[in-house]
Amino acid sequence: MRLIRTWQDVPPDAVGAAVAIGNFDGVHEGHRAVVGAAARAARKMGAPLGAVTFEPHPRSWLMPDLEAFRLTPFRPKARHLEALGVDFLYVLSFDDKMAGQPAEDFVRNILIDGLQVGHVVVGHDFVFGKERGGSAETLKHFEKDRAFELTIVPSVNDETGSGYSSTRIREALKKGDPAAAASLLGRHWEIEGHILPGDQRGRTIGFPTANMDLADYIRPKFGVYAIQIDMEEAESGKPIWREGMANLGKRPTIGDNKVLLEVNIFNFNDNIYGRLARVRLLDYVRPEMKFDGLASLKAQITADAAAARQMIAALSIRQ
Repeated sequence: MRLIRTWQDVPPDAVGAAVAIGNFDGVHEGHRAVVGAAARAARKMGAPLGAVTFEPHPRSWLMPDLEAFRLTPFRPKARHLEALGVDFLYVLSFDDKMAGQPAEDFVRNILIDGLQVGHVVVGHDFVFGKERGGSAETLKHFEKDRAFELTIVPSVNDETGSGYSSTRIREALKKGDPAAAASLLGRHWEIEGHILPGDQRGRTIGFPTANMDLADYIRPKFGVYAIQIDMEEAESGKPIWREGMANLGKRPTIGDNKVLLEVNIFNFNDNIYGRLARVRLLDYVRPEMKFDGLASLKAQITADAAAARQMIAALSIRQ
């Protein structure tokens, strides 16, 4: 997959694509339906498959004081889109100029004159342009003028009849329900980042941790989780998932106010500082707690490890 970070002077082989357009936060089942429709159009046309997205996320630009909310910052989002077979990822810079552009100008300037798209695919609830003034209906007017072909994907619903959405996934994570989030995503939700040096208190009680900053990621419910972790296994060139548990929160026993993900990897004690890691939240063990000392903390962590192992074993049986 190639990244195209401009809509002007696009390389000749990147024009005329069938493109799916959206923020794609989470790249969930609904998003995959939109990209899938674009892939079918691309095959029919004999054209490349593209995805048009915005960075930073418009919500981050327009409401910068809101708490972190992203399910997939840019790097994991790009990886998931590449896995869907996207040939070109057109990354449009979202700033005041983009935010102030009327919807019709966005279509004419960027989609038609810039990217020269051949087919546009959006979800039924897609909105764009200044003050969210454009919609799928706006795009229909241009389709009638034969500027491009258009596919509008209807709501994709789960077994309960509710539509897949990033909002529902965020709500599940906020409730400490990674299994519900996984059912909406079609995979386990992950946090990706580099392993940071810590204060090594975990080593003193027999539970060394690999610490990660959540950066722009949403803050799920604080507490202890059963997890899997992959650490860029360079020798194999593919993920190797190791089992463990993780505390997500502010470490009230220590008195630290910084939100961290502290991962204890079962049967593993290598130095992995600086490595890029992906952590999957599998199940919720317990809420964050404050202890009266390291001895009681160690006793609880021992119990947490046993619970996490049982949860992971049960998940493996169900799968």
